[in-house]
Amino acid sequence: MLFVQALVLVLTLSLSPHAFALTEGVNLINLAQVNPNIVLDIRYATSNNFLGFPVYPFAACYLHQEAAQHLNAVQKELELQQLGLKVFDGYRPLSAQQIMWDAIQDERYVANPAKNKGCHTRGTAVDLTLVDCNGIELEMPTEFDNFTEKAHSNYPDVSAAAAQHRALLREVMEKHGFQGDLAEWWHFDFNGWRDDIKYPPLDISFAELE
Repeated sequence: MLFVQALVLVLTLSLSPHAFALTEGVNLINLAQVNPNIVLDIRYATSNNFLGFPVYPFAACYLHQEAAQHLNAVQKELELQQLGLKVFDGYRPLSAQQIMWDAIQDERYVANPAKNKGCHTRGTAVDLTLVDCNGIELEMPTEFDNFTEKAHSNYPDVSAAAAQHRALLREVMEKHGFQGDLAEWWHFDFNGWRDDIKYPPLDISFAELE
């Protein structure tokens, strides 16, 4: 254990402040360094979330480098339409995942870390929405982290504008390598995220990544 901790420390110090590689194929990068035009509203660094208290020490979005580059392509395409992305959450340490699971214990909305460890813990999942050129959120069926059927990606009883925006978000995300989630219109997984070797679940704290 001491050897592993020492190895992690050496690797942390040898990398840039906004990237982290533990072993070959594992790479978390700060999304703000990839595309600063993407709006960040990291809810779990605040009390404005379903828990009612922060679980991250500061607001930042880290993603696996591949996922971040694909999300960059999404942002660039949306900018051609005078639109953009607002991100609510990205990489989530396993310890934070456990806190969320303990609070809700509903696998439709929070992955049970005792099973597949979740997708956010791999840096391959992102929660987001669309914004206009002024950073104002477009109308969607619900707010972020609304754990009701209305938040389901195929829920029919929504306004025409919300349905259109939901469909546009899904279309552009899927075009660039992400898959939507049935229970949460805002949640997208990078294709292939279940590969434990390429995208292993991590419990690297935000403090270690900064």
